[in-house]
Amino acid sequence: MFLLQMLLTVILAGAAVLGLTLQAERTSERDARLRSLDVAQTFSHSPGLAAALSSRDPTAILQPLATEIRHLTGVDYVAVLNNDGIRYTAPISSQIGTRAVGDLRPALAGRAVTQPYQGLLNSAVRALVPVVDSHGTVVGVVAAGVTVESVAATVDRQLPLLLGSTVAGLTLATGGTALLTRRLRRQTRGLDPAEMTRMYEHHDAVLHAVREGVLIVNGEGRLLLANDEARRLLDLPADAEQQYVRGLGLDPSTAALLSDGRIATDEVHLAGDRLLAINQRPTDSNGGPPGAVATVRDTTELHALAGRAELARERLRLLYEAGVRVGTTLDMPRTARELAEVAVPRFADIVTVDLLTPVLRGEEPDSDAPSSVCRIAAKTASGCYDLYPEDASVSSAMVPWMMGSAAGGAALLPELCTAPNRQQADAEHTAAAPAARCRSLITAPLLARGILLGRVDFWRAQDSEPFEEDDLSFAEELVARAAVCIDNARRYTREHSAVVTLQRSLLPRRLPEQNAVQVAYRYLPATATVGGAWFDVIALPGARVALVVGDVVGHGLHAAATMGRLRTAVHSLTAMDLPPDEVLYHLDQLVALIGHEENGSPESSSVAGATCLYAIYDPACGRCAVARAGHLAPVVTLPGGTVDRPTVPDSLPLGLSGAPFETTEFPLPDGSQLVLCTNGLLTEGARDTDRGFDLLCSVLAYPSRTPEQTCAAILTAMLPAGPGDDVALLVAGTRRLSASQVAEWNVPGAPAAVADIRAQCTRQLAEWSLQDLELPAELILSELVTNAIRYGAEPITVRLLYDRFLTIEVADASSTSPHLRRAATTDEGGRGLFIVAQLAERWGTRYPPQGKIIWAELEPLAIQNAEPDGGGDSR
Repeated sequence: MFLLQMLLTVILAGAAVLGLTLQAERTSERDARLRSLDVAQTFSHSPGLAAALSSRDPTAILQPLATEIRHLTGVDYVAVLNNDGIRYTAPISSQIGTRAVGDLRPALAGRAVTQPYQGLLNSAVRALVPVVDSHGTVVGVVAAGVTVESVAATVDRQLPLLLGSTVAGLTLATGGTALLTRRLRRQTRGLDPAEMTRMYEHHDAVLHAVREGVLIVNGEGRLLLANDEARRLLDLPADAEQQYVRGLGLDPSTAALLSDGRIATDEVHLAGDRLLAINQRPTDSNGGPPGAVATVRDTTELHALAGRAELARERLRLLYEAGVRVGTTLDMPRTARELAEVAVPRFADIVTVDLLTPVLRGEEPDSDAPSSVCRIAAKTASGCYDLYPEDASVSSAMVPWMMGSAAGGAALLPELCTAPNRQQADAEHTAAAPAARCRSLITAPLLARGILLGRVDFWRAQDSEPFEEDDLSFAEELVARAAVCIDNARRYTREHSAVVTLQRSLLPRRLPEQNAVQVAYRYLPATATVGGAWFDVIALPGARVALVVGDVVGHGLHAAATMGRLRTAVHSLTAMDLPPDEVLYHLDQLVALIGHEENGSPESSSVAGATCLYAIYDPACGRCAVARAGHLAPVVTLPGGTVDRPTVPDSLPLGLSGAPFETTEFPLPDGSQLVLCTNGLLTEGARDTDRGFDLLCSVLAYPSRTPEQTCAAILTAMLPAGPGDDVALLVAGTRRLSASQVAEWNVPGAPAAVADIRAQCTRQLAEWSLQDLELPAELILSELVTNAIRYGAEPITVRLLYDRFLTIEVADASSTSPHLRRAATTDEGGRGLFIVAQLAERWGTRYPPQGKIIWAELEPLAIQNAEPDGGGDSR
C-alpha cells in the first residue's frame, strides 16, 4: 500500500512539473510579446525618428539610441528598418545594412504586429511597429525582439519548491497509510489471519443455512458456489460446482439466464413443479472478477396468492364495469343484453336472461298466478349452441324452478354431469340449453325489492374451469345490480305505458263524419318519454271542417294532462264557431291561467307554453283560414304535385305572449292536400327545421297520392327508426262542394219576401229529393228570415247547403244575436227560436267580418243510418 501511494505521489509530482513548465513557457511567450511590443511602439513614436530615417546617415543617429534602449528595457535587440527591410540598427554591427527576414507587409500597411521569429539569436518573439511621418506615411519599421531562453531559468528557480512539495506529499502518504492500518485493525477488532478464517467459516455456515438460494457463476459459465437452498430448489448434483451451468440439467431458460450473466430482477422460472424468482447481478461492475451472483427463492405459494388477488381485482373491475355499462337506458331487453355482454367471456362462456312475462309489461308478477317466461337476452363467447332465441317463450317448467331458486338464492352446479336430478326435472330446458356441451352452471334469481323478476344462467363450456363457491357470491352481486336496473326499467315501462294510455285516450278515437276533407293521420309517441303532441279534426256547420295540430312543451304525465285540457278547450271554442285567431287568443289565456294556478305566478309557471295551429277549411268557397302560435306552418300539395308553403304569420307559443294573433286565408283547389305536423317530425335525428322542411317537400312532390299513402311515405322517409319526440301528422285531402249543392238568394227587406223565399226553398229541396225536409225547412226558414227582416239590417241573404246535412244559413248586416228563451203563455212572441231549436239537429250563430249568420242543420232520413267514416291510425 505504501509503495502504491509513493508511486502515485511521484506521478502527481511529475505531472505538476510538466504542467508548471508548460505554463512557464506560455507565460514567457506572452510577456515577450508584450515587452517587445511596448518597446517597439515607444521607440517608433520617439520625436525625430521619422526625420532621422530621412537623413543621409540614419545608422549614425539611430544605432546609439537603439543600443541604449536595448540595455534599458532588457530586450534582446532593437532594429530600425526601412520600407525595403534594410537594417539601420542591429545588436551585431555586421547585420547593419542587411535585409531582415520576415513578413513586413502588415507593418508597412500601418499595423503593429508580433511574430514568433527564428533568427541568429535563437528562438524569439519580435514586434513590428510602423514609423509614420507627419503626413501619415509609413517611412520605416521598428523591430524589437526577446528570446525565450528565460523559461529554463524560471523552472530552475521553482524546482526546489516542487521537490519540497513532493517530499511533503510522501510524508503525508506515509502518515495516511499508518492511519489506514490502524483503522483497519480497529474495524477487524484486531483479528489475526486464523481468526479471520474462522469468521469466514461462520459466514459460510450462514450462507448455507439461509432459506434463499445463492449461486456464483464465473465469466465462463461455470458454477463456483451454490448453497444448500440453491441445490435443493434447482435439484443440483453433489459435484455441481466447477461444472458448466448448461450441463447441470436445469430448465433451458434458467440455464441460459445463469450462464449469460445478464441482470435480472424477480424473473419467474419453472423448476419442476416450483416457480422460482431469480435475481442476478454481475460481479465485475466494480472491477471484480467476471461472473455473476444470483439469488433464488420459491414463490409457488406466493403466486397462488397473487393469482387469487388478481382474480379478486378482476372481479372488482368487472363489477365496476357492470355498474357503468348495465342500465344505461330504461329499456329492459337492452339492460339484459348489457348484463350478458359484461359477463361474456370474462366470467362465463354463455349467459341467458329470462324474465317473467308480466315484468315485460311493466307489471309486478303475482306469485300465486301462473306466469310464462320469455328469454330477452342470450350471449355466447364462441361456437353455436342450441338456445332459445331472444323474445321466445321459454318452457313452462322454468317457472317453478325460478320460484324455487328465488327462495334459496343463487344455485351452483359445478359439474352438470353429476346432477341428473336437475336435468330430469328440467328436461325440456336442458335440451334447449347447452347443458350437453357445458361443464358448469350458476343460476341466480333476479330479485328487486323482494319481487322475483326472472333469472340469469351463467354457463361454462367443457374446456373452461368449472365454477367455484367464490364465483357464486360474485354472480349474486352481479345479478343483484342488474336486477335493480331491470326493476327501474320495469317501473318506467309501467309509467310510460300509463302515460301513453292517457295520451291515446285524450286523442281522437274516431274522426267525425264530414265530406270537406279526406283525412289520414299518424300519432307516434316518443320512445323515451311521452310528450304533449295532439291533433284534432272537428266538423263545423256549413260543411266546414276545423283541423288542429298542437304540442305542449315538456314531456310526461303533466304534458299529456295539459294536452287533454287544451284539446277540450279547443272543442268548446269551436262550438262557439269562432275564427282561428280568436280561438288561439282564448287558448293563450287558458294556458297562462293554468300556469298561474299551478305555481302562483306566471313568471314561475312550469307550463312553459304550447304551440298550436288552427285551420278552417270551407268546401263551399274552397278557401282555408289559418292562424298559428309558435307552430310550424302548413305545407300544401297542389293537384299537379307542386308543393307550396303558404305564408302564415307566426306568434309566440301559447301562454307566453298575450299578443293578438292573425288569421291568413288562401285558396285550396279541389284535390289539394294540406299537411300539418309537429316539430318532432322535422327535427328527428338532429336535423334542423329548414332541412326537415326541405325533406318533407321532396317527399310531397308526387301527385296522385291518397292522404293515407302520403302519411306512409312521410314516415318512411323521415322517421326510419323510432322518434325521439312525439310526432303528430295530419294530412287532409280537400274536396269542393259542387255548384249544384249550393243555393243562394238575396232577400228584400220586406215581410212579403218571406213567402217567395219559402217557395224557392221548396223547389230547391225537390231538386235535391229532400221532400221529407220541406216542412221543417219552411218553418225554420220562415222564422229566421222574419227575424232578419224585423230585427236585422240589409243586405239579407239566404243560403242552402246540401252535403251530409241540409244547412240553412240566413245572414244580415246586424251584429245583434238572438237568444233562445222560454216564452210565457201570455206572451205574443218569443217562440221562434224555440221552434227552430226543436226542429233542427243543431243551430247557432257565427260572426263573419261584417254582420252575423244564423244557421240550422237538418239531417235527411237517407243518411241517418249511414256508417261512420273513420280514417287513419295512431300507430
